[in-house]
Parts: sequence; C-alpha cells; structure tokens
Amino acid sequence: MSRKDSRGMFANVLGQLEQPSAAPSVKPTSSPHLLKVAAGVRQIQEKGEALDRLLKDADHVVDVDPIDVAPSSIPDRFDGAYDEAAVEEIAASIRERGQIVPGLIRPFKGDSAPYQIVFGRRRLAAVKMLGLKFRAIVRELSDEEAIIFQGEENASRNDLSFIEKCAFALSQEQAGYRRDVICASLATGKSHLSEMLRIATAIPRDVLVQIGPSPEIGRRRWIDFADAFAASPGGADRIRQALGQDRHGGPKDRFAVALAALKSEAGPASSLKAATEIRANGFLIATVSHAKSGSKISFNKAVAPSFIDFLNDRMESLHSEFVQSTQRNSKG
Repeated sequence: MSRKDSRGMFANVLGQLEQPSAAPSVKPTSSPHLLKVAAGVRQIQEKGEALDRLLKDADHVVDVDPIDVAPSSIPDRFDGAYDEAAVEEIAASIRERGQIVPGLIRPFKGDSAPYQIVFGRRRLAAVKMLGLKFRAIVRELSDEEAIIFQGEENASRNDLSFIEKCAFALSQEQAGYRRDVICASLATGKSHLSEMLRIATAIPRDVLVQIGPSPEIGRRRWIDFADAFAASPGGADRIRQALGQDRHGGPKDRFAVALAALKSEAGPASSLKAATEIRANGFLIATVSHAKSGSKISFNKAVAPSFIDFLNDRMESLHSEFVQSTQRNSKG
C-alpha cells in the first residue's frame, strides 16, 4: 500500500473517532463512484496531512524529562529494540546535531509518569541514554487515536518488519481494538490483516521474539514458516533449543536456523492428523482435513447455505473470542 493510500485510511478512521462537524452541502450526483471519489478527496484535504501539520506546529513542542514519559501500553517492536546498541546510531546523530524531529506524547493518568509516549520511542531511548531532555508535542488523544498515530508513523517510514507488524496487530486485537482501527494503524486492508493475525496466532510470541524482527524476511516466507510450524509437532521446543545454541547469528540467519529446526524432525505427510468429523445433533455437518498447507473445512451438501453464511458473519467474533481465551489460559 502506498503512502498516499495509508494517509487516506489513517484520515478516515481518525475522522470516525472525532466529533462530527457540519459538512458543506454537496450537489447531488447520480454516480455512486463519483460520490465515493469526492468523499475520499475531502478526507485527504481535511485529514490527509494531519500528522505533518501536527509535527509542524511548533507552539506545542516542549522539552520533558524522559523519566516523565511512560511506555506505550502496546509495544510495536520486539524486545531489545530500545537497548543502547539498537539506538546508538540515533544517539550519535542527536549528540552531533540535537533532536531535530520531536516525538509525540499525551497526558497520562497512570501513576508512573505524567505523559505516555505515542511515537518517537527510539528517540526517547537515545536522549535518555545521553542524559538530555526529550523534545515532544503534547496532545490529548484517546486510546484509539494514539494507537493509529503510533502505527501510522512506523507504517509511513516502513520502519517495522513484517513479523513485528503481525505481532503488533495481534496485541491490538487482544487489547480489544476494532479491526478498522488496527487496519488504520498498520495501513493495510482487512483481508491482509486476517492473514497477519493468523501468522501471529499460530506461532507463540516468545518464539517470534527469539527469532527476532528479521527485516529481510517478508510475507510469503512467514506464511510458509507458519504452515511448517502447524505441521511440525514439537517445533517450538526445537526452535528454542536451536536458537539458544545459535547466539551469534544475524537476524536473517536466526530465521533460517528456526526454519531448519522445524524441518529437522518433521514427520511425513502421512503422519498428519486424520480428518476430523464435526457433528451436531447426531448428524455429520462438516469434515476437517489437515495438510501441510493448512486445514480445510468441507460442509456436508445437506447443510443449508444460510448456515454457512451465518457462520461466516460470526467468524471474526469467534476468532476474537478464541484469542482472548488463549490469552487467559496462558496467564493462568
């Protein structure tokens, strides 16, 4: 998705979160397509440059002590992204030229600090390491507005790796954010988001963190990895063991090590779980078949199409219920 498209999505959801204002009268048109285009242009005009205007508004830039800024409630990077070694390049730039680009913070009602970071976490880590003040814009933001600004800044700079975006999406869903908000924060569509959630749900977070952000590994290879993980009983333990022994490999090498560990003892296709029957009131309604490429549900021809539509309409809420149940069980 282009930066222009991501700005449009960003503007659209932020517009839904704000109070509606009186809209100018529009001359009726018989073309739904033209109406949609006009609405999109109006959104871009009104909100498309919201982030740029925010950063250019120098009246709101303040210097705060880094200790007064609490971390985001939902991390968008893996552990270690804000360690001294990871922010050394930014720190060197700030040491030489000062902090040119301010971050964004919001008033925070928590006990730990009066502000909470929205974006600029690596700049915050760098000035903290240097013992300097943090230059930032202070703005009142709701939780949803904050998460969209947080994701938009990273999406517009292509700053997060694909798997970090997947994990960020899952963290947002587990926290109860709507799908349209998550899509806006990642500048992506709902179908792509569903794919990202499937990957992040299939692989335990501690395994993903151990592999690392893997910036050179894209969507297609992570889909293959998730499929291999699902078809490899005990794969998580083999990955943890292999990566524990490979402490000096780079990000790309760690992905390769993990993938090799998955395939090292993976059983043949014949060892996959047999087909599972789904019954209701004693009648067979569907069969679930399992393969390396994933599981598939085949409904009995006697099942009414309206029931399948009924199930499809509720699939998103069922998936959210499953994710929340998994989260509760892991904490228990």
